[in-house]
Amino acid sequence: MAKKDENGKTISGLDPSSKGGPRGEEAPPPEGEIRSEAATPKQDEQRELQDKYLRLAAEFENYKRRALRDQRDHVQFANEGLLKELIPIVDNLERAIQASKEQHESQRLVQGVELTLKQFLETMMKFGVRQMDSVGKPFDPALHQAVTRLESIELPENTVLEEYQKGYLLHDRVLRAAMVAVAVAPASASGAEKDAQSPARQHPSDELT
Repeated sequence: MAKKDENGKTISGLDPSSKGGPRGEEAPPPEGEIRSEAATPKQDEQRELQDKYLRLAAEFENYKRRALRDQRDHVQFANEGLLKELIPIVDNLERAIQASKEQHESQRLVQGVELTLKQFLETMMKFGVRQMDSVGKPFDPALHQAVTRLESIELPENTVLEEYQKGYLLHDRVLRAAMVAVAVAPASASGAEKDAQSPARQHPSDELT
């Protein structure tokens, strides 16, 4: 017999499929169906991220290929500008040699070589190379290479007296140090200076008096 509640209604009037809910209300969907519907947007997001990753990887590979090609071209053609500037100098040398052979004039050859030297120095200056002025300047080990010392009464000691090979700077960096001779005081002058600095010697006759 169905058990009656306090209002006289039987429990059998409830829908057993509603699991405690009133009759006529729709039961909630199973838990598995909720999870499958919620996972769909995440899957779309994962596919979108994967597509972005593949495109980014392809672009990076293209960038690496372009970088390698540019690097190879730079190594191969890095001196193109310098070589173009040097070609006219070679032309002038050839013209000077040809003129000296045809005219048999040494003065013409000298003029051609001087012109070539001037143009060569101007070309190097375009690339930041310049000659150093060393004669008369104080000796600097960072700029000069002393090969000998010469006595001089005209210049102070440790001054560059002569220049055997010019030095060159590349912008502010020493490209080649200058080979120079450094001035020193004459031996007689240095001896006199030492005598002047030493105490005065007494004459033997002074000791007897």
